[in-house]
Amino acid sequence: MNFYVGVISPNKAKRDIDILMRSMGFADVSIFEGKSAVSKFFGNLFSMLNLLLKLKKNDVLLIQYPFKKFYALQCRIARLKGAKTVTLIHDLGTFRRHKLTAEQEVKLLSLTDFIIVHNDSMKKWLETQGCLVPMCSLEIFDYLSDSNPSDAMQDNASHNHVVYAGALGERKNTFLYQLDALLGGCVMDLYGRGNLQTDLPWKNIHFKGFKASDDFIADAGGDWGLVWDGDSVDECSGNWGEYLRINNPHKASFYLRAGMPVIVWKQSAMAKFITENNLGIAIDSLKELSQVLTEMPKEKYQEMKSEVMSFKDKLNDGFFFKKAFAVALKTI
Repeated sequence: MNFYVGVISPNKAKRDIDILMRSMGFADVSIFEGKSAVSKFFGNLFSMLNLLLKLKKNDVLLIQYPFKKFYALQCRIARLKGAKTVTLIHDLGTFRRHKLTAEQEVKLLSLTDFIIVHNDSMKKWLETQGCLVPMCSLEIFDYLSDSNPSDAMQDNASHNHVVYAGALGERKNTFLYQLDALLGGCVMDLYGRGNLQTDLPWKNIHFKGFKASDDFIADAGGDWGLVWDGDSVDECSGNWGEYLRINNPHKASFYLRAGMPVIVWKQSAMAKFITENNLGIAIDSLKELSQVLTEMPKEKYQEMKSEVMSFKDKLNDGFFFKKAFAVALKTI
């Protein structure tokens, strides 16, 4: 028998993995107890006891990382019972919240038997920090949804309609304050909610408020999805920018699932995958954006759009997780 520990989380990527694990015949050993912090703690604790009772020799346990206080316990229970663990990394604490040092993170991850990392850059970083656990790259996060974008190819002379969506915060998205003045010839629709000031006299950026993800996929209507973080238009700066050098933003999968080619920072870990698969473009600075989009030949954009419309079905089928997990099973 094979297992996973389900999650109570608003995190879309984690919920999608739960769905894929069930579709692959894995059993959830979670015991969910309400929504309060106390009930969640005891729910997770009882789930560990359930795992101890059910796990047997040669079983496989999939763990989504981070799993707060219980990650190490899950790995140790599995080892005690003679089972194997596969860890799928969603976020590294060293970068995301800075609550772990690289040494502490590697010590935790060394308890598992196999790690599915985001990409080769993350794999290299972990190896540099001393992680000896076998790893493979996910390449990109899948994105499950019952919604679909329109298949109609718009025959516009220019494709200069950019979309930016997500949690909007002063720390993460302040580059937007500078961007409006740089968008001559382009327009941007801004979706999301948070503490970013959005009632400014922008000329080219149009704030659309929050839209549920399935509704966004069905009718966002943009030509491009922008993946950019930080306080600078010249680069993805600060902690968020450093993290983009090794992680796969789930936002990129979201845009692609909505049928939009993506715009990424050239120094991000996603740039190679996006450009090699003709799923979008990579730029050094947002100061280049207007010129790049307004001068792009219609045929080049339509070729990318066709690739994305085909690629989105792979994301909806869980193609990339299933492929990486098959490598994990073969290795362990």
